[in-house]
Amino acid sequence: MKLAISGKGGVGKTLIAGTLSRLFARDNFKVLAIDNDSAMNLSYTLGIDDSTKAKIVPISEMKEMINERTSVSGAESGVYNINPEVSDIPDRFKVEGPDGLQLLVLGGIEEPLSGCLCPENALIRKLLYNLLVKRDEVVVVDFEAGLEHLGRGTAKGIDVMIVVTEPSQKSLDLCHKIIELSKKLGVLNIFLVANKVINDKQIEKINERVREWQVPLYHSLPYDTEIGNADLNGISPIDYNPQSDGMKSLKVLYLKLKALKKELFDL
Repeated sequence: MKLAISGKGGVGKTLIAGTLSRLFARDNFKVLAIDNDSAMNLSYTLGIDDSTKAKIVPISEMKEMINERTSVSGAESGVYNINPEVSDIPDRFKVEGPDGLQLLVLGGIEEPLSGCLCPENALIRKLLYNLLVKRDEVVVVDFEAGLEHLGRGTAKGIDVMIVVTEPSQKSLDLCHKIIELSKKLGVLNIFLVANKVINDKQIEKINERVREWQVPLYHSLPYDTEIGNADLNGISPIDYNPQSDGMKSLKVLYLKLKALKKELFDL
């Protein structure tokens, strides 16, 4: 099963990606968590130890390796291979995390206005395709905020797109764009998840807004101060207080997705 977590920055994508990865791993699934967000905070939510975190170099910053894989012998400047070999990269650069899961940090593309026209993007795009289509494990991708990853066509191979919103019009506006683009790219299972919900009125308002999207609200997570406390103390939320309201609700979301996985793949 390949899960992608998308949405506006700050809505809780990394919280959901990291906690779902841990829960799948605790159920003895082989899990590869992918950090494709330029903020690169997934290691904290997963609970990767400090000594391991200190050694992580994002793939997007491995300039020598990127140049080696994308360069074209004898070509002039600006010409590079858009179909580099990447199949060995995940197993070379992934790191071990709690509960036996693995983490691979791709990072984001920092060069402004680079779009698709740079070697880093060519390699990351091909690597994401390899991870989403050719890996035989549960893959959970914490995508960068917004639409950039989808605009590069890296939505191919996604089994479930979880689009995360918070109770705000700006967040819902971006979610609508992500959902429509995901449909155009052929993603079959698109689920809207609301995070940081305070009361039922907010749920009602979100449902009013999404009624015509053909992607109803799949699950909602309550606003939980314990998640902020976990971050302040530098501890993974699932380790800090596994019985908090937010963690209990994330476990319900996990059980829904686990049942869907069985429906999609185990029949």
